[in-house]
Amino acid sequence: MTERFSRRDFLATSSLAAAIVGAAPTVLVGSGASQEGKPAVLGGTPVARLSYSSWPVLQGEEEESLLNVLRTGRWFRSPTGSQVPQFEDEYATMCGAKFCIATSSGTASLVSALAALDIGPGDEVITTPYTFIATINSIIGHFALPMLVDVDIDSFQVDGKLADAACNGNTRCLLPVHIGGNPANMDDFLAIGKKREIPVIEDACQAHIGQWRGKKLGSVGDAGCFSFQVTKNLPSGEGGAILTSNEVLADRIYRSHNNCIGRRSGPNDYSNGLVRGLNHRMTEFQGAVLRAQIKHIEKYQAMRNENGLYLNKLLAEIPGVYPAKVYDGAENAWHLYMYRINPAEFGMSRDLFFRALRAENIPGGGGYGHGDWIEFVRRSYDTPAGRRVYPKAVLDQWAERVGALPHHHNLSINAIWMTQPVLVGPKTNMDIIADGIRRIQKNAAEIARM
Repeated sequence: MTERFSRRDFLATSSLAAAIVGAAPTVLVGSGASQEGKPAVLGGTPVARLSYSSWPVLQGEEEESLLNVLRTGRWFRSPTGSQVPQFEDEYATMCGAKFCIATSSGTASLVSALAALDIGPGDEVITTPYTFIATINSIIGHFALPMLVDVDIDSFQVDGKLADAACNGNTRCLLPVHIGGNPANMDDFLAIGKKREIPVIEDACQAHIGQWRGKKLGSVGDAGCFSFQVTKNLPSGEGGAILTSNEVLADRIYRSHNNCIGRRSGPNDYSNGLVRGLNHRMTEFQGAVLRAQIKHIEKYQAMRNENGLYLNKLLAEIPGVYPAKVYDGAENAWHLYMYRINPAEFGMSRDLFFRALRAENIPGGGGYGHGDWIEFVRRSYDTPAGRRVYPKAVLDQWAERVGALPHHHNLSINAIWMTQPVLVGPKTNMDIIADGIRRIQKNAAEIARM
């Protein structure tokens, strides 16, 4: 059976360097087994010995910060609160944006951003099929259609060249997703947005302080959405944020996440109807945790980036193994380490490869799998209201335009993910992982005869 792995199915298989406050010493250790020896799945000695370290890592300030909020009695976002507004200022400054609006989740950030753009029935939003369900749900939640565009097989990111051809008169928004923290090709999307005069909203929920041509992800387009769910590189259990440097858009986003009430409005000033609004506010507790965590994110990012690029180089030397390409001018945030195998070149199926990986004690999962988004959207709109907006003939035309998405299907059955803490540790860990995969590939023919 294929192993399934989502970003919420967190596998704490990392080593955390002892230099990191509150972290355990290195826990991924070479066994001394040679890459030339017999793979563990064939009875050899595993190349790695794993113990487990948890994520997130407490930085030493969270407990007192939470107690301080508790004692004030001001637990929700309000003019007298302090943690959320201060975190917003800190995150906006770190990312080079003028405004940050903190939300209750990453999904809430996507929903609020699209509401601020008046996305609604009949509108289309260009996005990727290779993403977490929240991206699609945020579009459907506004009774709009996700116009799914196939991925670039090398980078795993939505193909900007195909996105332009997918636009039509109903296209209201471009929503590239930096899946795994690896930047989508923002040059393509910015060019499309400018040519067609439609906004570009980055789904940067997995891409904290990654970069595109020197700008932090989330600050490149018209707005960028983030998640602070507990597995994220910047965690607070749940939580989210939206970055923008457009003041008009910032005000609309603020209203959309605050039940239509504006930044400088009284508590009952919601009658102007400027934007659809719900309560998607972040609590002071989440803000307190984030203010403790944000001080350390750049240190972790430097480690992930060094190790991720090094592991890319090692794995690219193994026949049939293809690390996700990082575009020139980009810096991956490495929420996930992603690579794929070509079964014909590698010498075995992904299912058998997973079995061999587990025997070597090397982490790996299969990602989001191959969900049938066309069927998902059809069922989502198979309601009285949905059928009024999107009768079968309309959805049939939409499905025909989406097409087969062959590269998405390829990744869904051949991609391998490791969670981000695997990269937070010494470079020798990357050598161990590469040694194990290299040994499996060298013995692929014998393993495949099992």
